[in-house]
Amino acid sequence: AMSKSAVKISSDLLSNPLCEQEPSFLEMVTAFDTAMKRMDAFNQEKISIIQAIIISGNIFVSPSLNGAVKRREQTLQDYKRLQSKVEKYEEKERTGPVLAKLHQ
Repeated sequence: AMSKSAVKISSDLLSNPLCEQEPSFLEMVTAFDTAMKRMDAFNQEKISIIQAIIISGNIFVSPSLNGAVKRREQTLQDYKRLQSKVEKYEEKERTGPVLAKLHQ
């Protein structure tokens, strides 16, 4: 929307009567208009590429990221398993072997 607005502003400036009176102003506004149109075309191209990636589901995920996610999930499962053991030992009577296991 921002690049479309910039193109509209540059087009409006080109239709300004001052452009007819001042050649240097016309040259500057023409350069601005060209730049805004290029920027808009570039933005539209980016949008098209992003939409194609999203639609195809071809999101670039590196193998190292997948490995890190798997390691995190495994560590989380280990933590939950050990946390349940700790809770079990905390509920038991506090004897020597139970305290040793709890500390472990």
